[in-house]
Amino acid sequence: MSQMKKNLKYNLIWLALIVLGYAALYIAYSAGMVNLFLDNVLVQIGINIILAVGLNLIIGFSGQFSLGHAGFMAIGAYGAALVSMSMPTYAGFFLGMAVGVIIAGIVAVAVGIPTLRLSGDYLAIATLGVAEIIRILLINFKDITNGPSGIFGIQPFVDWQMVYGFVAITTLFIVNYIRSGAGRATMAIREDEIAAEAMGVNTTKYKVMAFTFGAMTASIAGSLYAGYLQSIAPKDFAFTKSVDILILVVLGGIGSITGTVIAAILLGIINMYLQDFGTLRMIIYALTLIILMIFKPGGLLGTKELSVKKIFTKFKKGDDRDASVRN
Repeated sequence: MSQMKKNLKYNLIWLALIVLGYAALYIAYSAGMVNLFLDNVLVQIGINIILAVGLNLIIGFSGQFSLGHAGFMAIGAYGAALVSMSMPTYAGFFLGMAVGVIIAGIVAVAVGIPTLRLSGDYLAIATLGVAEIIRILLINFKDITNGPSGIFGIQPFVDWQMVYGFVAITTLFIVNYIRSGAGRATMAIREDEIAAEAMGVNTTKYKVMAFTFGAMTASIAGSLYAGYLQSIAPKDFAFTKSVDILILVVLGGIGSITGTVIAAILLGIINMYLQDFGTLRMIIYALTLIILMIFKPGGLLGTKELSVKKIFTKFKKGDDRDASVRN
């Protein structure tokens, strides 16, 4: 019962922070401080947070190295695009998103049961193969997906508010999953799979669950991506996209949700300021990442999480010290 109270208090605190964040963005938009370019940057940051948090569940908390995230993102993008173009309403868009999530979940389970028996490089190669199979299917099913040309003219159903809402929903879901009994079993598998299995933990079940939830969040991000940019193509979901998401997880800290969010925001801002450098920006971007990883090889936060309670405790200690000095 006490654990339930702790979880409720934890969720209420972070819900309050989410509301404050939304209020700050709403005021910025209402005051005209956000132009189209900055809006694009903010939306892309939100989509990247959803992708990276889902991948961190797979890599950081279940200990499985996956390079197939772009494939599941593609499923969500094409699901939302195809359904919403035949039903050009918000209901059609959300139905397409739901279809993408279901398909991504089914594919993740079908792929996860045989492949998650592998580990390390072998699992990475297997998941990369799955993502490439999905991309090749999108190219070859020309009657449905329009082949390599992709789909254009998708209705602009997605705005910053919708993206922010799904960032909050997916992040809270994954954080609560990690804090649940299933999440603790998943982390036990990450620490020592043999010991966890010896203690009666069904390792295959929990690894497949984590892989499936990560794939479903990637599908949601793909739907938002399609609905915002209004055009998609198979090349948008190539191997490099999976690597981009992996960079966010590694930079923020493998096993840190807070670090993942910070890394997505940081890299989004860096990309924004490097737009004026043209092709040179990729070199600067790469050098920035190298320097960050040299000085912070474990990521920005490692496996740590920012705790609201700790922040308040530090402020309180600071106030107490100031009071004692005055006295």
